[in-house]
Amino acid sequence: MTLRAHDHGPEELCEAGLELYARALREGHVPAGDADALPCLVDAGLLHPDVEDAHLLRPAAPAGALHRMLRTVDEDIAHRRRQGARLAEAFEPLLVLAAPDTDPADTAGIRMLRGLERINVAISEAMADSDEILAIQPYSRGNEAAQAASLARDQALLDRGGRIRTLYQHTQRHMPMITSRYELLDGDVEARTLDEVTERLLIIDRHVAFIPANKDRTLALEVRHPALLDYFLIIFDRFWRLATPMYPEVAQRPSLNGITPRQRAIAALLVEGHTDAAIADRLGMNVRTARLHIAKLAATLGSESRAQLGYLIGESGILKQEEISE
Repeated sequence: MTLRAHDHGPEELCEAGLELYARALREGHVPAGDADALPCLVDAGLLHPDVEDAHLLRPAAPAGALHRMLRTVDEDIAHRRRQGARLAEAFEPLLVLAAPDTDPADTAGIRMLRGLERINVAISEAMADSDEILAIQPYSRGNEAAQAASLARDQALLDRGGRIRTLYQHTQRHMPMITSRYELLDGDVEARTLDEVTERLLIIDRHVAFIPANKDRTLALEVRHPALLDYFLIIFDRFWRLATPMYPEVAQRPSLNGITPRQRAIAALLVEGHTDAAIADRLGMNVRTARLHIAKLAATLGSESRAQLGYLIGESGILKQEEISE
């Protein structure tokens, strides 16, 4: 393998890299020259020079290496979210400049859509001959007629041989509205879930995207700008790789030391200082459910107060136990 062929970064590992790392773990070291064509191993900290022999590379402990690499991915996602927030903040005064009773021209590949009916028409037109849908759905709302229309639109795409990939939050994994939808769809369709996702995002054939422009979703942006589309695709791809399969293959999210994955997500937000309401909003649940999980978490860790709970979360090490499945 040449350096030219080795075209991925240290946040990913190729098959050849994993084989060499496994060999180093078995043998205790490998010749430094064996890793010349696999810079991902050294860049990711999986192999490091032997302090006594510069011609040898020794392997890092897998548990520590995995934690470090997953933390890098988490930091990158947080960075992307901050970029998205700054982008939304930058556009807010520009959206206000648009005349309230007129539609601005399609400037720089961005068009404002006003009203649910017009938004749905624009999405239907974009999907008319499409072959791929990538979607992030933080939660599902809408009447039965709207759901039926969406279902028919998606099935028409699948009947053309297209594919659909959708990301939800973990709290939606067992919602009847969601599960029944996938029982009715026939074709190349997959769904995965995460603790937290972005606001709604719909990418059609990788050349047009729709995002909400206000909280009640009566305004939307139709985006065709190549740079913004690339940005949206990067976000979706990274979320997708971190997500847990929901359909057609269901992957169970294991508990660790009596702490469920959802309680672990709540614990991370508690340590950051978020309120119960903020935690509920971030994880797509109501405040009562969030408080119930917090109470169960406190009982499991033996906490008698909010302050003590934060301390016990840190002492327990549950936030350091990265789940490979997620």
